[in-house]
Amino acid sequence: MVARAPRKRMYRTMQGRMVDIEKLRAANETVQAVGNMNVNARGDVLGPGGTVVTPKSEVIQKYYEQPKGRVDDTPVRNKPTPANKVQPKQTVQKMSPTPKTVAAPKVQEAPKPVQTFKPKEEGSAKKGIDAALDGLE
Repeated sequence: MVARAPRKRMYRTMQGRMVDIEKLRAANETVQAVGNMNVNARGDVLGPGGTVVTPKSEVIQKYYEQPKGRVDDTPVRNKPTPANKVQPKQTVQKMSPTPKTVAAPKVQEAPKPVQTFKPKEEGSAKKGIDAALDGLE
């Protein structure tokens, strides 16, 4: 078999232009990436002024050396915790328990009868809501 040449990733834009994505990525490797991680498009950690502080190879090496599920450094406290001051003991007064009183059960009232709608005589001039409200008290 004959080996094929690697295909270039050529894309046609909406305007009909051909764009080589690999060439575009290679041209912009050193440009700072958008976001708050301070890295370039290649993955190098950038310092002030866009200088490379840590190359991507060191970042990846450190990631794979670190055991999973563990933190690499212990947290550093900015301020030491203040020593607990010994406070003088305060006397606490004991309260005697109060007897519980049982409340009398509430008496429920009988339910009120439901009012039924009584239609008025035929031929009344009221219509709509006025006619509906006439039968209610």
